[in-house]
Amino acid sequence: MNEPGERATYGGGATKDERNLAMFAHLSAFAGLLFPAGGNVIAPLIVWLTQREKSAFVADQSLEALNFNLTVFLAEIACCFLFIIGIGIVLSIVLGIVWLVGTILGALRASEGQRFRHRFTLRLVH
Repeated sequence: MNEPGERATYGGGATKDERNLAMFAHLSAFAGLLFPAGGNVIAPLIVWLTQREKSAFVADQSLEALNFNLTVFLAEIACCFLFIIGIGIVLSIVLGIVWLVGTILGALRASEGQRFRHRFTLRLVH
C-alpha cells in the first residue's frame, strides 16, 4: 500500500488520475453526438491543450484521440460527397462503427495505462 503523498503507479507508469484523464480524452469524442459540427474534435483538443504540459501519458493519449477524430471527421466529409453515387451511405455506416469501436478501445487501453494507437490515423497534429 502506498504512503500518503507517494505517487501511485499503475500499468505503464501512469497514475490513476492520469489514466482517468487519458480515458476521458478518448471518451470526450462522444461530445460529437451532442455537437455534431466538430464536437468530437473539439473535446479531445481541449483535453490535450489543458493537460499536455502536466502529463506525458495524458498528452500522448489525448493527441491520439484528437488525430483519430480529425481523421474520422475528414473521412465523413468525403462520405458526404460520395452520397451522390450511393456508396457514401454504406461507407458512413462502416465509418461510424469503426469510430465507435476505436473510441471505446482507446478508452479501455488508456484506463489500463497502456499507450494506444489507432490504425490508419492521419497524424495531423504533433
